[in-house]
Amino acid sequence: MPRFKPKVGWPARPWTTLRKVVQTLSLLVFLILFVAATRGDWPGLVTNLYLRIDPLAVLANLLASRTFVKGLGLALVVVLLTLVVGRAWCGWICPFGTLLDLFSLGNWRGKRSSPPESWRRVKYWLLFTTLFAALFGNLTLLIFDPLTILVRTFTVSLWPVLDRLVTFTEAGLYRIPALRDSVSTFDRLVRPALLPQLPIDFRGQVLFGAIFIAIVLLNLFAERFWCRYLCPLGGLLGLLSKAAIIHRQVGSECKGCVICTRSCPTGTIQPDQGYSSDPGECTMCLECLDDCPGGAIFFPARLGFTELQSYDPDRRQAILTFGVAIAGVGLLRSGLVAGQDNPHLIRPPGVSEDDLLSSCIRCGQCNRVCPTGGLQPSLTEAGIDGLWTPVLLPRLGYCDYSCNSCGQSCPVGAIPLLSLEEKRIRVIGHACIDRDRCIAWAEEEECIVCEEMCPLPEKAIELETVEVFDATGNLTTIKRPEVVIERCIGCGICEYKCPVVGEAAIRVRVTGGQRFRRRQAW
Repeated sequence: MPRFKPKVGWPARPWTTLRKVVQTLSLLVFLILFVAATRGDWPGLVTNLYLRIDPLAVLANLLASRTFVKGLGLALVVVLLTLVVGRAWCGWICPFGTLLDLFSLGNWRGKRSSPPESWRRVKYWLLFTTLFAALFGNLTLLIFDPLTILVRTFTVSLWPVLDRLVTFTEAGLYRIPALRDSVSTFDRLVRPALLPQLPIDFRGQVLFGAIFIAIVLLNLFAERFWCRYLCPLGGLLGLLSKAAIIHRQVGSECKGCVICTRSCPTGTIQPDQGYSSDPGECTMCLECLDDCPGGAIFFPARLGFTELQSYDPDRRQAILTFGVAIAGVGLLRSGLVAGQDNPHLIRPPGVSEDDLLSSCIRCGQCNRVCPTGGLQPSLTEAGIDGLWTPVLLPRLGYCDYSCNSCGQSCPVGAIPLLSLEEKRIRVIGHACIDRDRCIAWAEEEECIVCEEMCPLPEKAIELETVEVFDATGNLTTIKRPEVVIERCIGCGICEYKCPVVGEAAIRVRVTGGQRFRRRQAW
């Protein structure tokens, strides 16, 4: 394969410029799809594209669920790309990697030396432990997949904070009479096109935001620290890159100027080894190609495997990670740390708990598209085994009777794709009234909010007329709500709308096999 040489009229750093253009376009596409996920006119197979081309998420889901979901075959495109040009995904396409480049913190890092090369092995520990745990039906470690981190961070932390900042700014500017029309026009432009019509709050905003900030701050210790030492997806693509057709090579023209070593963002160029680099660590950023003053760097095509490095995984590491995965999965499912039966662990419609835990990749896409904000990433409700899987919290938002977006957006089918008619008869729980808190029962004052809000054609809450003595001692009649269990599907709107301050007087619970029960059509 001929050496790359700049053409007349190209920028001074043509390949680096081209890479940055592709990176920018990829990040923009990611953001467009992220924003479009909440629009009903964009199908889920489009908006969850990046998650479906994630080889690690797809492989782990396949191992854990033993099923191959339609549309996940697109991940093979990334695999084939890697077998041709190495880890180009990491250097050219990955939106997470692009953000790490934008916040490289090079000026703050100074001349601090990078961690030892042996640290590169950590990402392989994470990779093998994740895949071995998936063999036993556990996908908890997919919380370290870079694309799931990115979607969760944007969903739970970045977008709600952005919404609050815009709202706060609009409220301040609206006080100025001359700006009111402009503020109103701007608000109509961004809502609901970019931001939600009503504010949506997520639990764990600080937690997810702090995780992302911590990953960025790791750049203070080494450029692209996450990609070098921690990213399990980078580890998977790095192993595939050992067999890539196109590799970086250094010609005899090399004068040992060390410029390429300094410009390499992953620190894989070794001066003591003839300025060669490990294809498993090279992200094909082409910085060295543009920087080399002697034109000594080129990328020929050849077949074969490259030599393993000291930090590459070996048989011993594979055996150890297999043992760690067995022990970890066993511990997670033991009575010590496993999630106990939680009567308020409400899952999306049509979901089986076991199937969810063995197929959910913890991406947060369902949280993103839920119009009421009721679907939240679980924290402690489902134990560590179910960490960050979707759970419905009716006090924060209900399951909209006219919505089936969560099933449409799930990239791996962990939430079944149900028609609206089918979704409406899936029982996820049933409502129970706490008579010690209910206004009509405890205070003997009429309140029928829950009955009014019930969306079912044949309401699951009925009103009973009773006679009571009011505050003046006069006999009067009021209506008290009663739940008809056989009709209730557990949507939670009654709990969400309950006017009682604090914990609602009516709460949705799951008992026995009700999560898997189906109502007969009316």
